[in-house]
Amino acid sequence: MRAGAINWAKIDTVLLDMDGTLLDLRFDNWFWRELVPSRYAALHGISVAAARAVLEPKFQAAQGTLKWYCIEHWTRELKLDIASIKQAVRHEIGYLAGAENFLLKLKESGKRRVLVTNAHPLTLAIKDARLGLRLHFDACYSTHAFDAPKEQAQFWPRLHAAEPFVRERTLMIDDSVPVLDAAHGFGVGWLRAVSRPDSAQSAQLTGRHAAIDRVADLFA
Repeated sequence: MRAGAINWAKIDTVLLDMDGTLLDLRFDNWFWRELVPSRYAALHGISVAAARAVLEPKFQAAQGTLKWYCIEHWTRELKLDIASIKQAVRHEIGYLAGAENFLLKLKESGKRRVLVTNAHPLTLAIKDARLGLRLHFDACYSTHAFDAPKEQAQFWPRLHAAEPFVRERTLMIDDSVPVLDAAHGFGVGWLRAVSRPDSAQSAQLTGRHAAIDRVADLFA
């Protein structure tokens, strides 16, 4: 469903996802669906189609767990230096339209700005070095420090212990419906789903969660 207006007077803290919310998920989709299979194919002397047939079950089995986001896991599993490959193509990483300007306006608003990402710390470091993400936040957290991804219920009390936000006065913005479901279950008062996480793809369904095309819409 489409989102109503945010009542910013009732919000103190904004929890923001990184990939697909601030940064264009086009990069990650290309990296995992195109580049990694091509590198895996070259390593094993097989076709890219054959590589995808090997990789897809591995990826599906890991989705929804911390392993899916873990560079170290995939480096071991695939025998590819994922961090080095990602570093080599970092120039492809970019903001979604209007996202950086949104972050600047959010700073002006005086709200506490907290980045909460499932990305591995090495991925966060590469993207921060490329775009200066940390400059826009009061705090940045990778879920790897909490031993659970955002879509799992046990993550939220662990985050809350480190970042004691007032639940009913907190806004969570994410492109993942399971993540928003978990945040809702923890009692986060304001939720918005990004429906266009990948600039190269059409809008996704966001279930019961109020949707915005992009974070820039929140200050439109």
